[in-house]
Amino acid sequence: MKTALITGANKSIGFHTARLLLQQGFHVFIGSRTLENGQDAVNELKAEGFENVEAVQLDVTDDASVASARETVGKKTDVLDVLINNAGISGGLPQTPLEAPIEMFQSVYDTNVFGVVRVTQAFVSLLRKSAEPRIVNVTSGLGSLTLSADPTWIYYNMNGGVYNSSKAALNMYTIKLAYELRETPFKVNAVDPGYTKTDFNHHNGPGRVEDAASRVAKYALIDADGPTGKFFSEESNPETGYIPW
Repeated sequence: MKTALITGANKSIGFHTARLLLQQGFHVFIGSRTLENGQDAVNELKAEGFENVEAVQLDVTDDASVASARETVGKKTDVLDVLINNAGISGGLPQTPLEAPIEMFQSVYDTNVFGVVRVTQAFVSLLRKSAEPRIVNVTSGLGSLTLSADPTWIYYNMNGGVYNSSKAALNMYTIKLAYELRETPFKVNAVDPGYTKTDFNHHNGPGRVEDAASRVAKYALIDADGPTGKFFSEESNPETGYIPW
């Protein structure tokens, strides 16, 4: 049975992605900042008939929490097949580059960038034992430098100097991580689930959480011929999914 860890999976896109992987026969570890919320998510999934799911306390901003989660998962399995770095925060608005406080940058980057690095570095030893390891970094089209510089783009006027730049940094980390692992079976990709109606944006997004989760799960399930080191946003490009960095 394949295994997967999803950060921030106690609700919204992460939760629905967990359900999709469970449907594919995975054993899923629900990473949650509080164990109570993670267990609530597990109970809901078990009520739906899924048994191979368990909660792991995992705060991506806390070195000790990440280390403890790695120890916990390592006691349950010798191999991790999929890591989905889903946890993220917006930091709140407005986020003008000249007025956003440095504390906002630090907080957002600690989750959206440094948190991904912490978790990836902690769990890569388990991923290396998989025959087909997959890493999906959940990003945003707002992290595209090319699109953000295009005055004709629908989100050109979105004033997210903190959040957008954190996702741009995450995208570069994805590129370099994929490069480092290029001669291995790893597939590492950045996936934009789309502007989705969730708690993250106070339910302002137009997209369905089920559709967003399917976009994320898709790249966790790619085979040996699948892409690596790419940026996908099927909302922005329904035909191929590829969008520019």
